[in-house]
Amino acid sequence: MADDHPSPTYPHDAEQPHHTALLTEPRDGTPEPITDPAGLAAYVARLLAGTGPVAVDAERASGYRYGQRAYLIQIRRAGAGTALVDPIPLAGDFEPLAEALTGVEWVLHAASQDLPCLAELGLRPSKLFDTELGARLAGFERVGLAALTESLLGYTLEKHHSAADWSSRPLPESWLTYAALDVELLVELRYALGTELERQGKLAWAEEEFAALASAAPPAPRTDPWRRTSGMHKVRGARALGRVRALWTARDTLAAKRDTAPGRILPDAAIVAAAQHDPKNEAELFALPAFGGRATRRLAKLWLDALSDVRALSDKELPTAAVPNDAPPPPHRWADKDPEAADRLARAREAVSLLAGEYGLPQENLLTPDIVRRLCWSPPEDGDVPGFLRRHGAREWQIELTSPALVTALITPQ
Repeated sequence: MADDHPSPTYPHDAEQPHHTALLTEPRDGTPEPITDPAGLAAYVARLLAGTGPVAVDAERASGYRYGQRAYLIQIRRAGAGTALVDPIPLAGDFEPLAEALTGVEWVLHAASQDLPCLAELGLRPSKLFDTELGARLAGFERVGLAALTESLLGYTLEKHHSAADWSSRPLPESWLTYAALDVELLVELRYALGTELERQGKLAWAEEEFAALASAAPPAPRTDPWRRTSGMHKVRGARALGRVRALWTARDTLAAKRDTAPGRILPDAAIVAAAQHDPKNEAELFALPAFGGRATRRLAKLWLDALSDVRALSDKELPTAAVPNDAPPPPHRWADKDPEAADRLARAREAVSLLAGEYGLPQENLLTPDIVRRLCWSPPEDGDVPGFLRRHGAREWQIELTSPALVTALITPQ
């Protein structure tokens, strides 16, 4: 059983400890995964009796399975110890756990990666602390979990199974140990970073960022996700784009049916090659290097049918070169399209860069490049820069820091 209260041993000045220790086992040992409602109920009772923030993590099977569902959930709280929860046999019965976690601060590392798959199970934080984001705001150059535990807590973590297929069962003991270690020091790390952020006068900024993360709506479905196929820049012409769309859609449909990562069925390079060459039969298809695999060849009819369907489309049914949207054009085209906007962008970027250096922040955390581009391309007619930033999702601390410099950057020098 864990101690009732965490006992941080980190240095308060955020300097590298003189000595580090390799942490290979959780302090309470590696727990067996919880696989039934009774086991979950027992841990929920311990969780409710525990104190302080709750460390939360999740393991997915990226690159192996379709989608980003959670295949293991790790939880740790002082007084409750660590639990490894297997969501597969529990079949989504997480209401008792969700209730136990309501109103408690969650501590996650890179929260935006795990929150969507946890939300699928009905697990949503009302308050959180993101140790990766906190480290970025504090100016740390290395913000990975292992790097932070080493620099702030003096412990080196084993990090060997991050790319494993977490959907496989049974999970090896070494994987379970790795998973338990991911939450072993998260609460201590949260206190270390909180101390450092407070020392730098940035704790309120971090809390505003964390609140925005916790309350963010689920991301909207991507428009034309097939356009994100790797290597799309090599594809020319509407008909070729139609071939990418058709092959991508056929692959995605099959991947969802098989619950397999799409890239394991057909790599993006194969889609691009077929879109460029438009093979008409198996001989032409198999002549493409990307279609040399046995599994890919077995699906030859699927790919050839998709390509044939595109040949039957009218020009009006083919995709356009780009999806219409309200985003500004790429910055490298600004000088030709609108030289004054290009000058505004150069001044704004320099202003944000100087401010980021002054406050020890990555520029993208001070203000996202997208907001800066939108502001410079279409400045508000009423001159209300703070209002513009707020409408585009900037937080109040970002608005307060950047607005004066951006107002100046928008003024054309005489």
